[in-house]
Amino acid sequence: MSDEARTLTDVVARLRRALRTSIRSEWPWDALPMAQVELLMALAERSPSRVGDLAAELRLAPNTVSGLVGQLIEGGLVARRADPTDRRVAQLTVTPLGHDKLAVWRGAHEKRIGGALDRLEPEERADVVRALTALDHLVDHLRAS
Repeated sequence: MSDEARTLTDVVARLRRALRTSIRSEWPWDALPMAQVELLMALAERSPSRVGDLAAELRLAPNTVSGLVGQLIEGGLVARRADPTDRRVAQLTVTPLGHDKLAVWRGAHEKRIGGALDRLEPEERADVVRALTALDHLVDHLRAS
């Protein structure tokens, strides 16, 4: 592994951990596990969807996604209904409560990240902003592989 790849891997992991920890300490109500948040976000982008489609997109086992979906349904964040074209398959959608929860989750993260960005030196902040396009392209490459 190159030094750049190693450093980026470390920084991304630390960023996710720091954000998750700081959000949970400032907003203790946000007890939704990250796996559920990621699934909810994916479903919100492609709703309605099937368990198998979500599993493929998130690169998770269908039974793992099915378990997460069950938890989200139990929490009132996702609804399941029969697929009108194939009664053996269920379609999943995000409920209004699920959309509300996602909006609050995103807002809390944007506030937390915005506050940290504001504390950076102007040049550092500009570097982060310039890196966003390249990071977005990196995500596209990772999804394609």
